[in-house]
Amino acid sequence: MAKINKMIGKDSYGWKFSTVGGVTRVNIESGEDIAHLSELDQKLWTVLSCPVKGLEFDEKTLALMDADKDGRIRVGEVVAASQWLTKVLKDMNYLLEEKDTVDFSQVQADTDEGKEVLESAQLILKQLEQTKESISLADVDEYLAGYEEKCKAEYTAENAEPFTPPYGEKSDDAEAAVGALRAKVADYFMRCKLVQFDEEASAALDVQVEKIAAISGSNLADNAAEISSYPLARPVKAATLPLGGGINPAWQAAFATLKELVLDVDFAGKESITEAEWNTVLAKIDAYTEWKAAGETAMNEAVAEKLKVHSAAIEPVEKLLRLCRDFYKLLRNFVVFKDFYNRAAGNTAIFQAGQLYIDQRCCDLCVRVDDMGKHLNSAGKSGIYLLYCHCVSKVKGTEMDIVAALTDGDIKDLHEGKNAIFYDRTGQDWDATVTKIIDNPISIRQAFWSPYRKFGNWITDKITKKAEEKESKSFDDMTAKADTATEKIATKEATPEEKKTEEKKAQMFDIAKFAGIFAAIGLALGAIGGALATLGGFVTEKWYNILLLVGAVVVFISGPSMLLAWLKLRKRNLGPLLNANGWAINSMVKINTTFGQTLTSMAQYPKVVSKDPFADKKMAWWKKCLIWLVIILVAAFAVLYLTHNLPWKRDVKVTAENPEMGNVSGGGYFCKGSDVIIEAEPAQGFVFSMWNDSVTANPRTIKLTQDTGFVAVFKASPQVDNNHVNSDATAKSTEEETIKAEGETSE
Repeated sequence: MAKINKMIGKDSYGWKFSTVGGVTRVNIESGEDIAHLSELDQKLWTVLSCPVKGLEFDEKTLALMDADKDGRIRVGEVVAASQWLTKVLKDMNYLLEEKDTVDFSQVQADTDEGKEVLESAQLILKQLEQTKESISLADVDEYLAGYEEKCKAEYTAENAEPFTPPYGEKSDDAEAAVGALRAKVADYFMRCKLVQFDEEASAALDVQVEKIAAISGSNLADNAAEISSYPLARPVKAATLPLGGGINPAWQAAFATLKELVLDVDFAGKESITEAEWNTVLAKIDAYTEWKAAGETAMNEAVAEKLKVHSAAIEPVEKLLRLCRDFYKLLRNFVVFKDFYNRAAGNTAIFQAGQLYIDQRCCDLCVRVDDMGKHLNSAGKSGIYLLYCHCVSKVKGTEMDIVAALTDGDIKDLHEGKNAIFYDRTGQDWDATVTKIIDNPISIRQAFWSPYRKFGNWITDKITKKAEEKESKSFDDMTAKADTATEKIATKEATPEEKKTEEKKAQMFDIAKFAGIFAAIGLALGAIGGALATLGGFVTEKWYNILLLVGAVVVFISGPSMLLAWLKLRKRNLGPLLNANGWAINSMVKINTTFGQTLTSMAQYPKVVSKDPFADKKMAWWKKCLIWLVIILVAAFAVLYLTHNLPWKRDVKVTAENPEMGNVSGGGYFCKGSDVIIEAEPAQGFVFSMWNDSVTANPRTIKLTQDTGFVAVFKASPQVDNNHVNSDATAKSTEEETIKAEGETSE
């Protein structure tokens, strides 16, 4: 391997490149490209290594390439295979045809490697008694199967230990017949022993009449499984098994076979047998089984050793045939990911396990999961919305885990526990259940609605949780009252005042349950209202500013989610998932939005002309217009109210020049033309001086005609008798002023 690795990195060959999946990759399009793989810089390979097992690829081909038998295919081993092929094939372009048949004219007869291939091919054809100028992989498989059978026959003839089968040529059938009834006969004799122990237990040990009555009303032929669970025969104190009749109907066919092959041979003419006699049958069958197992084990070991030696002799031709069929496909999934990015019908990468059908869509990018822990650690780094599923095939009798990439559509109906159908690459269907969801953006459109959906789900979950708690408490209270009804009747009935108090407490408790929810909603609305208040002037300046404000709010809410989605969608990478499966990925395997849409196909429905008889009645157009008009008016009123811009309202702002010297009161939002009283209250050691418009009246009454503002000016108290009060400073004026729209001071 070291020598091969040193050859990697030469730049003498003129490679061609193209952009695939947003990444620049080298093109492998000709036999000449394959012949010069040793000159391709290892940094330019998409994959550095991949596992031998767990791929949709012939495992035996990869095993032949795995020179160090470590279960992984590395760059050096791929290069070694390409160099070996250049010494065997005359034209490397033959690999592009992906055939498992080779004409001898395609093989170089003047190289050592070519000679080995031709010698192996001739050996196989000679044993198959065929004369032709080509060989196929089917010929090799046929030869190996025949050679294995020949080795087994030779071993049996030479090494088999002398042993007489207990039932002659039918011993294997007898072994199967005994095995089918072995447990049932043992159960019967144990029941007989219990009858001997206690005769009164006979009824309990026999089939229960109630069980038969329970199924008697149905088709008994459909209840064979239930009937087969009943005793083999009615247990008796004599502890003998009848041979002439009285056998459970569900077991009669199997018992008839046992009787013909075994019992009539060993106990001819007998009407019943004891447990001791049955044990003699078991002893014969067990001895026969052990003899076969020992012989088969030794034979298999000897044959395997012969096959190992012989396989080395025919390995050159088998290697050539497999590489001719599979090598170019491997390069399309190793040097580049051409098969993955080529979405032609029927074209899939070797790591794609099949298709997952779920929620009216088909996910084409499904990968087997070998180690769930590694996957969960790497899944978040992929940036892909992932569905982990556990799949079960009752036909194959096996289970597996997969991960499917969801790259298009909505996610509102997807959740853990949802059932789906998975089809593997052979078309076999599996029952799939979602076990884990890794949430990542699917599209910009989906990200736009994401904040609103999450907020709606949060509110719904909170309300549902509180409602369930209330329902549970009500049910518990009801059952508690029912349990204590007798005691309440015996005790003094509560007075009406006490009942009202209890009802008020319960109401307070229920309100407290929902206080947190309404408080959270109130804070959100308050924050929005505060923001709108700061934009009041902007909203009223131009008629279309309200539309700009609504757009700004939408961008404020959905913008971060859309920006994050855009960033993640640009970086979606399949590499972390393949790394979790043992691959060493050397470059980004990007899945952008355009390519991602090809990996998930959505259901397409034609336009339906017929009318749905159960469709909801549509609302009249004028009602829809009226509802939207009301919504717009209410929204406009809310905005104007929160921003203090109602046409019949005016805003009065009252502040203190220095809040440490005193306080002010009377400001607010009032109807136009109303009288508003404002007042300044000096702190200890200070006195009111005047308002910012030089008026000294305090309190002061104002006729409100426009938005206005006043600032109270305080000063330090003069050094005079504390009991003396300046009548000019403290007198309360009844002067009434009218604030004009022009020339008045406002903040």
